[in-house]
Amino acid sequence: MVKKVRTARLSIISNSSLIVIKLGAGIISGSVSILSEAIHSAMDLLAAIIAFFSVKVSDTPPDERHPYGHGKYENISGVIEAFLIFVAAIWIIYEAIGKIITPTEVEKVGIGTVVMVLSALVNFFVSRKLYKVARETDSIALEADALHLKTDVFTSAGVATGLLMILVTGWQFLDPAIAIIVAGLILKESYVLLKSAYSPLMDVSLSEEETRIFKEELASRNLSFHNLKTRKSGQYRFADLHLELPANMELNEVHRICDEIESSISRRLPHMEINIHVEPAGSLQP
Repeated sequence: MVKKVRTARLSIISNSSLIVIKLGAGIISGSVSILSEAIHSAMDLLAAIIAFFSVKVSDTPPDERHPYGHGKYENISGVIEAFLIFVAAIWIIYEAIGKIITPTEVEKVGIGTVVMVLSALVNFFVSRKLYKVARETDSIALEADALHLKTDVFTSAGVATGLLMILVTGWQFLDPAIAIIVAGLILKESYVLLKSAYSPLMDVSLSEEETRIFKEELASRNLSFHNLKTRKSGQYRFADLHLELPANMELNEVHRICDEIESSISRRLPHMEINIHVEPAGSLQP
């Protein structure tokens, strides 16, 4: 938990710094694409704050009112972040269209270019750190935050390229045009994030790859099972299955087999809680 919280805090610090730098460069240059990036970073900051609190709450141990834990706080965080990204993209498109209708000249292109390159580099390294910890802890909130920053890397690089092209060609229309392209990438990001975060809220089954682990572990022991149900909540996974064993098997042996299955699967799928219902072999229940 400490690692997740510390990493989420890093994202808050980096986004706060970039907002100030981008906003200053955008106001000085009058570039709508740079200002769109400042808005993007503002949404990233809000998302990072939400992620920070969600990872703290999601690791709270189960209690009487939440026997399955608090993992879905991370999924709720991801859905909120996706909505924020969508709003930011619409705002950027609105501002860019205004610039197309009423063109204004971009000034001090050099300063804007330097700021965008700096932003891309900072977000590149921070997003790598977030992705690394997200994979280690299986955190959807940190993964969502990393996705924000990864997109910011590409959009900042795109804006920097556009500003350089304006400097070379003098084509001012490139500024709002690039802003609209940036918004399009952000809209795609919001869709990917929403799909990833929303599915566990509907108790969608684990992936085929994860489900296959159950089949492999039980097949390796020549055991029959049915009625496998799985779901995920934040980083936590839950599974229920009906296991068929000989009717005359001693209870101690049944318990040993179930423990072995749970331990083996949990080693391959971290944060796994398995509930096994044992039935006499041949007495298939619905």
